[in-house]
Amino acid sequence: MGLIVQKFGGSSVADADRVRNVARIITETYRRGHRVVVVLSAQGDTTDDLIAKAAEINPHASKREMDMLLSTGEQISCALCAMAIEAMGYPVVSLTGRQAGIQTNSSYGDARISRIQTERIQNELDKRSIVIVTGFQGVNRTGDITTLGRGGSDTSAVALAASLHADLCQIYTDVDGVYTADPRLVPKARKLEEITYDEMLELATLGAQVLHNRSVEMAKRYNVNLEVLSSFSGNPGTKVKEVVKTMEKSYISGVAKDKDIARLALVGLEDEPGIAFRIFSLLAKEKVNVDIILQSIGRENKKDISFTVAKGDLENATRVLTENRDYIGFDHIDINDNIAKVSIVGAGMIHNPGVAAGMFEALFNAGINIHMISTSEIKVSVLVDLADADHAVRVTHDRFFGGNDLY
Repeated sequence: MGLIVQKFGGSSVADADRVRNVARIITETYRRGHRVVVVLSAQGDTTDDLIAKAAEINPHASKREMDMLLSTGEQISCALCAMAIEAMGYPVVSLTGRQAGIQTNSSYGDARISRIQTERIQNELDKRSIVIVTGFQGVNRTGDITTLGRGGSDTSAVALAASLHADLCQIYTDVDGVYTADPRLVPKARKLEEITYDEMLELATLGAQVLHNRSVEMAKRYNVNLEVLSSFSGNPGTKVKEVVKTMEKSYISGVAKDKDIARLALVGLEDEPGIAFRIFSLLAKEKVNVDIILQSIGRENKKDISFTVAKGDLENATRVLTENRDYIGFDHIDINDNIAKVSIVGAGMIHNPGVAAGMFEALFNAGINIHMISTSEIKVSVLVDLADADHAVRVTHDRFFGGNDLY
């Protein structure tokens, strides 16, 4: 039998009954003869509650101290789950990120895993123990606790699966797998049996909340056998892999939505070489990630550059650009945070003309205006008004999945 890494999200361990349910899933895997390593998130809204507690004491607490605080949520989950498994009569041990050998850099709040020393985990597995590891955290070279940022437990699980050469990494969530759209928004959304790493990475980056994009990147890099499934239903999930077999003539794998974005436009820039470098090098130094970029055609030696950032980066990006207005040389900044990005993703669209036109037609028929467009080999993204976002997802999904006219 093989080695399986299982990750359970916060909703899966939100209360005592759900912890016991997770313990049953884990022990059932163990009873089938597998070695099992488990990664857990903090229970329910624990992380948000801890952030609120910190704000009561110090709204401007350092990232180091926030990591010290936030890491406790996963420790609670792991200890409680280990207790539940103990009560069922199985050998089990819970480990913090440090005990599990997860080493990171020192970017508090958004650390990157540098290596995993697996000796402790291997020793526990050799003793036939179930190993439970805190997700979302590690330790830097000075011994400080670090956290991995949003979606960090997914990343922890995939990193452990890669380091341990696991046969399978299962990501348990509150949905049955990866759907063609959010089933809570589009009731007719279909569950996918398989999806490629590249498609899943695009969907995760574009707003689908099933997997975090960093975990998918790592799974692709190390060829981790990945499956997304529900901790509640017991149904088969969605396999994420390099190559998938498709029976239907469908070139679109899914529709995603991201409401957490803002658009900035620098108006009245000089139409000369080096302007784009000035803008985006400044933002890069401040670790502001930029997504869609649009540059207008120069007229009368002037041009505009528009781009999107996450809403959480809007204040910082605006500050940096304003402080460097003379260096960049623009007239003014136009900001719109009342927008959303809607995207279609599919590895087959590159070889099939008309896919983008189909999306644009669906939005036109629905009376939805497009502000910006971005494309790649496997995706098309548009910016629309925030009020139109949900409707845009539905009509786009209907265009490609609603009937027999499949792309």
